[in-house]
Amino acid sequence: MSEPADLPTRAVAARIARTYMAPRWKGWTIAMIAAVAVAYLSANLIQILEPAINDLLVNHKPGTLLSVPLTIAGLAIARGLAQVIQASQVNRIGNEVVGQVQVQLFGKLVRADLARLRSAHTGSFVSSVLYDAGLIREAATAGIINYTQHLLTVIGAIVVMVGNDLMLSLTLVVAAPLSTWVMRRFSKRTVKATKGAMAETSALSTAIMESLDGVRVVKIDNREAYEEARVAEVVKRRQRFLVKGANARARAAPATETLMTVITAAVIAYAGWRSQSGGMNVGAFVAFIGALGLASQSLRQLANLQTVMAEGLSAARRLFAALDVEPEVRERPGAKALTIGDGVIRFEDVGFAYRAEDRPALRGVDLEVRRGETVALVGPSGGGKTTILNLIPRFYDTSSGKLTIDGTDVRDVTLASLRDHVALVTQEPFLFDDTIRANISYARPDATEAQIIEAAKAAAAHDFVSALPSGYDTIVGEAGARLSGGQRQRIAIARAFLKDAPILLLDEATSALDTESEQQVQAALSRLMAGRATILIAHRLSTVRGADRIYVIEKGQVVEQGDHASLMKKRGGLYARLARSQDLDAEPAA
Repeated sequence: MSEPADLPTRAVAARIARTYMAPRWKGWTIAMIAAVAVAYLSANLIQILEPAINDLLVNHKPGTLLSVPLTIAGLAIARGLAQVIQASQVNRIGNEVVGQVQVQLFGKLVRADLARLRSAHTGSFVSSVLYDAGLIREAATAGIINYTQHLLTVIGAIVVMVGNDLMLSLTLVVAAPLSTWVMRRFSKRTVKATKGAMAETSALSTAIMESLDGVRVVKIDNREAYEEARVAEVVKRRQRFLVKGANARARAAPATETLMTVITAAVIAYAGWRSQSGGMNVGAFVAFIGALGLASQSLRQLANLQTVMAEGLSAARRLFAALDVEPEVRERPGAKALTIGDGVIRFEDVGFAYRAEDRPALRGVDLEVRRGETVALVGPSGGGKTTILNLIPRFYDTSSGKLTIDGTDVRDVTLASLRDHVALVTQEPFLFDDTIRANISYARPDATEAQIIEAAKAAAAHDFVSALPSGYDTIVGEAGARLSGGQRQRIAIARAFLKDAPILLLDEATSALDTESEQQVQAALSRLMAGRATILIAHRLSTVRGADRIYVIEKGQVVEQGDHASLMKKRGGLYARLARSQDLDAEPAA
């Protein structure tokens, strides 16, 4: 994830309120009323101490032996109920906010440009979805509501203190600025530590996911100890920031409490001096000390919440920075649904660079494929073949030139309609950790059982699927790990059969298979290619000899084109050299 934009605190807070608080205004209102009630009842419990002590213990007023305890108990029970209501609303709203943040962020990421997703490791996105969402929840729910409660409690305690003794209350003129200074100082430290912890959390997620994704390489090269040390180093850096943040939070509350305790000691000394001269009664003094203690406790909580709010705002800046990134590949105003007739795909002087400052990956590419034709892209690795394929479904947009389908620029049609007409089978097909049925029907979740089985049969997958103990309900494992390479490939082909798109893109669909699996998959692909506009990439030239047209791509340009026979006649041509290196004769496959 990129560094969060330096948005003003007020703007971030306003956006949190608008996005996450406003839609839940009923729950917020109930929680706020409960918070106000807790603060009010807490102040009242202190307020009644003066008459209670004077009437019950000093003046022995009749009836107070029963009325005073009952009043205190009633206020305490009411406050307890208000606290339960507040907590239940905060918990409910907090979990809803987490869910909204996570879904919102994932939705933005899954719709992001392929270039953006490739520019950062998956681990950084995962840490944002999991870690940042929790920080925002604490700030947007418990932080704000509890902050309000404790702030009102402090105000109520001050009112009680002023009402009981104005002279003693003047101590607050010293206490308030000092407490504010303490909280701000530790808040700044917490914000700095939180930013570092967020960055290291992303690094930790990245390191763990890389090690697990590449576990076979790790094991074959005996690098377990190295990976363990690498993750340990990231954990150490992250812990350093977490400890700094925890220390800042831990010191803020005691510092505030120590300050209030010192002030309390001064108040007791001053009150004792006044009491000796008969200028203060016992009830007023006890009520004042009680109010001061209540204010001290709430100020301690405010110091903790100040850091919670600061962490939440830092996480929100990072979240909003991610949400505000607009995809470069997007629909133009007035884009219409694509309808395919002849299915002619045409590249006209197409150029492409992944970034403006990069060397172009494609330059002046012209090629054409019609429905019912098979066009092959061959050439050295890194020449731009896969880039050409990626431009058709608009995973990327052309930098120059034009790409059309039936004469319509692909940038003038809706993305959904364009991709509905394209099926893709890659060298390493991705399967979700779900059932075989769900994987085949991924593009058409409303497909019937009969349609799924028919697609599997066409892809030569039905027999092996039926032989499995759970058949089509078999869970394939992470990325299809419980199936062989040939089985995964045939499931992917069945998915393409079921989608029944008129444009078929094949990216090295058989190169990673053994001979027997390749023959089965190749037969399934031949059936799939029939009647479609097919563009295939292959390094094994034996798989493209029957193509209607072959484009030889080198350094982002089309350097040769023709069928197998005509290209083989160019003895000094790149295609002929590649064919000879693979011991491929000049005769096309029967």
